[in-house]
Amino acid sequence: MPRIIFIEPDGTERLVDAEPDESAMQAAKRNGVDGIIGECGGSCICATCHCHVDKAWLDRVGPAGDIEADLLEFEAADVRAESRLACQIPITEALDGLLLHVVGRSR
Repeated sequence: MPRIIFIEPDGTERLVDAEPDESAMQAAKRNGVDGIIGECGGSCICATCHCHVDKAWLDRVGPAGDIEADLLEFEAADVRAESRLACQIPITEALDGLLLHVVGRSR
């Protein structure tokens, strides 16, 4: 079972088990990670699951798609090159140990 490390907005580190093929947002919500709201349920329309992917994981996670990048640009705060929506990161065994810094809330 893949594990994800979330760094919550207050700096608390949370290690959660993720089911293969669920999104990072689903795993975070199921485990009560602070700052991951997922208001839209994973439809890529709210930006309330905004995270910064740790730079060591960027290549494995990959870049945001066009719709995700547009949403981040218009709805999220503190957008960086490593910004992703957790709802758009499908978890696989290859992402075991993924480190995500939670930004969370939309503007």
